[in-house]
Amino acid sequence: MISIKKNLINKKDKIFLAGHNGLVGSAVLKKLREHGYTRIILADRKKLDLLNQEKVFKFIKKNKPKAVIICAAKVGGVKANNNNKFDFLYENLQIQNNLIYSSHINNIKKLIFLGSSCIYPADSKQPIKENYILSGPLEKTNDAYAIAKIAGVKMCQALNEKYKRNYLCLMPPNIFGINDNFDLQNSHFIPALIRKICVAIKKKQKYIEVWGSGKPKRELMYDEDLAEAIIYFLNLKTEESLINVGSNFEKTINQFTKILIKISKSKLQIKNIIKEPDGVKRKIVDCTIAKKYGWKSKYNVPKYLRIVFDHYKKNYQALRN
Repeated sequence: MISIKKNLINKKDKIFLAGHNGLVGSAVLKKLREHGYTRIILADRKKLDLLNQEKVFKFIKKNKPKAVIICAAKVGGVKANNNNKFDFLYENLQIQNNLIYSSHINNIKKLIFLGSSCIYPADSKQPIKENYILSGPLEKTNDAYAIAKIAGVKMCQALNEKYKRNYLCLMPPNIFGINDNFDLQNSHFIPALIRKICVAIKKKQKYIEVWGSGKPKRELMYDEDLAEAIIYFLNLKTEESLINVGSNFEKTINQFTKILIKISKSKLQIKNIIKEPDGVKRKIVDCTIAKKYGWKSKYNVPKYLRIVFDHYKKNYQALRN
């Protein structure tokens, strides 16, 4: 049994949340407030350019947070990652390097860095353990994003080893939520499917197009579930620098599509576009280490898929097109 140091961050301690307007960042902000944290430091792009090292350093030095949570990142689905590799590599390296380095130089005690299960090799054994990192080639369609995130992991590990920092990298699976990006050019597969289904119903189409064979398996996690994990580990001192957090809810792309079609109460059919890439065949994370620290997923994925679908259907202007 490990000895766990808890409650490292006081409810009145300053916490800088980078990327609070994004999918995960907005969920973390909501949960921090629900848990009673009263001194959350926020800065949108107009206030702070995270690509500018000098400005980030001055911001951290001036505000003196006790903890930093890095939810800021350039993200997207298979198409966006594959078509914009330089942007995904450069921007993510710049953002995380600036935040991690500035936190270290300003003696920030606790930092949470978010990655993705795509950091692991394309042909990893399943479920994926943390020590599989760099044990094989990456999936080519999103290798630029993965390389940037791996660099962030290694930076945190190096700081922990040399300077005894308490910087932790959390690796979740595919995340979804009501504040997701539903733009078909840049979105992940769940928001893309939700939008396609809603538009197809609106236009009275008989089928929706799904990229690839539909056979690859994906693990899905609700954004507030991840937010709770971030807050949980924010308050722990861990032996590890890299820890997986996941829901263990896994289906094929086509199975997720059928779930969403059933939620929509339509009779839409699936048309797989075989010429488009599948991505990795399977990626589900092993959460043994997270469970060792007493954390477990609490959110029911099918329930929240329905909530997100209904929210999109009700609120988005795109449905009027």
